[in-house]
Amino acid sequence: MITSSSKTFLVCHGAWSAGWAWKKMHPLMQAAGHRLVTPSYTGLGERAHLANPSIDLEAHIQDVLAVIKYEDLSDIVLLGHSYGGMVATGVADRARERVAQLIYLDAFVPRDGQSLFDLNEVAIEKMREAARNGDGWRIPPMPTPPDTSPADVEWLTARRIDMPLKCFEQRLKLQHGEPALPRSYIYATRITPADTFGQFAKRTKNEAGWRYFEIDASHSPNVTAPEALMALLMEIAARPA
Repeated sequence: MITSSSKTFLVCHGAWSAGWAWKKMHPLMQAAGHRLVTPSYTGLGERAHLANPSIDLEAHIQDVLAVIKYEDLSDIVLLGHSYGGMVATGVADRARERVAQLIYLDAFVPRDGQSLFDLNEVAIEKMREAARNGDGWRIPPMPTPPDTSPADVEWLTARRIDMPLKCFEQRLKLQHGEPALPRSYIYATRITPADTFGQFAKRTKNEAGWRYFEIDASHSPNVTAPEALMALLMEIAARPA
């Protein structure tokens, strides 16, 4: 049932993934009276047949902007997961009048002019080598976290798609500087040895304009801890500032 307090959550999903990875969240959102929109980027998920070497970060930003335009979405809770933090930052910059708040879920938080590789320099050479050993322009998926159930590993493995290298190389260009809207960061505390997102946890805990949260989960709680993620999203969305 849709009520006056209903919210529209728009997901910018992570690398190698797509809208399908948010399958467990749809019934939870629906039961709470909210709308969850989970578009897939060009070249991934059910749009894998469109994959080509020219796909970059800008293409994925345009994918989500088009959903906002054609679905006529407004008062959006924009949720960026992992690589989707790059996409969500660009979307919020271009569609700020449509976005009520921005939530980063264990995600990259770029500043103007930064690429994902700028924020994850330790992984660059390994990822470039993986692309060279494949088709030359895509990176195979990273391993799933060790606490992912065998059934979910099978589900994920069957659907994850190699990721275009240009998405990680292209620098984000912001038209309006740092986003001025309410921003929250969710840090997944079951970290890998690399702790890729610890830098953003530290930044958002200490930088003005952020609310900081933690979740006892590994990198993709939409898969491994959907109920806990749902509860946290409800808490954040109910109080944007």
